[in-house]
Amino acid sequence: MMSRLIRAISENGGVLFCAVDSTDIVREAERIHKTSAVTSAALGRLLTAASMMGVMLKSEKDSLTLRIKGGGPSGTVLAVSDGAGNVRGYVEQPVVELPPRADGKLDVGGAVGRDGTLSVVKDLGMKEPYVGQVPLVSGEIAEDLTSYYAYSEQVPTVCALGVLVDTDLTIACAGGFLLQLLPGATDAEITQLEQNIAAMPSVTELLREGKTPEDMMNLALAGFNPNVLDEREVQYECDCSAERTEEMLLSLGRKELEKLRDEDPDCEVVCHFCHTKYHFDLNQLVEKAAYKKEAAEEPAENA
Repeated sequence: MMSRLIRAISENGGVLFCAVDSTDIVREAERIHKTSAVTSAALGRLLTAASMMGVMLKSEKDSLTLRIKGGGPSGTVLAVSDGAGNVRGYVEQPVVELPPRADGKLDVGGAVGRDGTLSVVKDLGMKEPYVGQVPLVSGEIAEDLTSYYAYSEQVPTVCALGVLVDTDLTIACAGGFLLQLLPGATDAEITQLEQNIAAMPSVTELLREGKTPEDMMNLALAGFNPNVLDEREVQYECDCSAERTEEMLLSLGRKELEKLRDEDPDCEVVCHFCHTKYHFDLNQLVEKAAYKKEAAEEPAENA
């Protein structure tokens, strides 16, 4: 199942826009993680944002990680995107039950917490990744990302995210948009954008009415003659494998593996992102680790 994402720019090049209908992504996340309504909304919003921020990276080989630690009952909420907008994620405590807010909406800020940080890690293929961190504003995620862009990247940004959860806990719809002002935007253009955004229904209202990412673009950029730069299908996608999991275990080193083997030679590793289970015989891994160590030491002995 695929979700649709578009990127667009205003005719004069002053406004960059990205929108996604992430319904299928969030449905897959709910299926995997068995989340309650409020944690489906929290994880779904973060996955939606990560997908849009991922396609803004320069290369499809780059990756972006969003991590929210707000001190709330849901614990850490994390989403990872590749440079093509495909995402994966998890929430530390997938089942949280909270009463709705006064306006009847899910209390995402209450589940996530408001006393903590939003971290953005961009792995751009350099020696060190870029790391930006801001204090949480509300824990509602869209406002926190707007704050991140304002303070860490100094880019005026509007972020809107929405996940509508049905009474049976299935995902009715999900999506969002990011709008960024590029250098050179005039005061008149900024005023026009503010009026456009203020007049827009919520993301979930639009999606429930059958509206598309293009419809969001036309509402947000009314009067700006936007041009679609590209559109793509994005999905919930985990890149784990038995080989990578084995490499991770071998990286612990022989001594640590021997300790684990002495406790129980049958090792099960469960992926945080997709819940795939991998089974390993630690006796075999100890032998492999010993062989790798010997192979690494041979050139030094011969030198």
